Amino acid sequence: MEGNFAFVLYLLAATAGLAVSLFVSISYGAKDLTLSTVWSGVFHYNPDITSHQIVHDIRLPRILGAALVGMAFAVAGAIMQGVTRNPMADTGILGVNAGSTFVVVLCFAFLPNLSYSVLIVFSFLGAALTTVMILALGSLSPGRLNALHLTIAGAVVAAILHSFSTGIAIYFALSQDLAFWYAGGVAGVTWEHLRVLAPIIILAIVWAVSMGRSISFLSLGEETAMNLGLRVQYVRIMGLTIVVLLAGASVSVAGAVGFVGLIVPHIARKLIGVDYRKIIPLSAILGAILLIWADFAARMVNPPREFALGAMVSLVGVPFFLYLARKERRSL
Repeated sequence: MEGNFAFVLYLLAATAGLAVSLFVSISYGAKDLTLSTVWSGVFHYNPDITSHQIVHDIRLPRILGAALVGMAFAVAGAIMQGVTRNPMADTGILGVNAGSTFVVVLCFAFLPNLSYSVLIVFSFLGAALTTVMILALGSLSPGRLNALHLTIAGAVVAAILHSFSTGIAIYFALSQDLAFWYAGGVAGVTWEHLRVLAPIIILAIVWAVSMGRSISFLSLGEETAMNLGLRVQYVRIMGLTIVVLLAGASVSVAGAVGFVGLIVPHIARKLIGVDYRKIIPLSAILGAILLIWADFAARMVNPPREFALGAMVSLVGVPFFLYLARKERRSL
């Protein structure tokens, strides 16, 4: 009971933090807005008022996009860490984001007039193929597939795909168009994007929460999970399918933002333990908060110019990754 009570408290506190983060991020920027202006711009939108346009047409879709993408990357990272038993798993580190970005580059080069709905399907395809490639490459190493093999395979695949993406972008003169995807950002998110993005991410997160118990068993190890009656391969495939949905949707709109799925699940696990029925929903809210504040910082460093969102997250993510890598090496 104490564990459940603590989880509810953390969830309520995180939800309150998310509400505050949304308000602050909407209110402040190149033009600061009052609480009454923000409220009326959200709930009583008048397209003839400039401040309402700023709130409704620019900041609100951007910030909701940041929240959804943060949720998606955080939950995807939590699932990857659970099903692979790799504490350093993340869609960026393991190369899944690079696969989505590579396919987006191909679409820009050969199918430049695609609608966003079709582009997101290709982004899913890139994430799925890359996930299969990483698992296959990691399995070729001597011994059983483990955290180190997956991390190395992911790094190799990510480096190769990034090189190909850069080469195609240079050859087809796409560097300017693709700079956004390389650096990551939510400045271009519109209501049209959200209408496609939100249902996919929300349904995938609900699916992930429903699999929390199975992922918790799998995170204990394959033998233990099988002794508990778990269909290990089925759970792993379903978990990675959710990762593909979340990563593909997020990369298609925000680019290859890394480290969110690395940092957030570790924080959630530290707060409420190893039960993925609790880790996944808490990670979703904490991931939204992290990316909202990262986007806010990117906007406020040197307004009206913006810093790259991916770089802002990396300022925290890289030291965190090095800490985990050192900790993992000591445990080997």
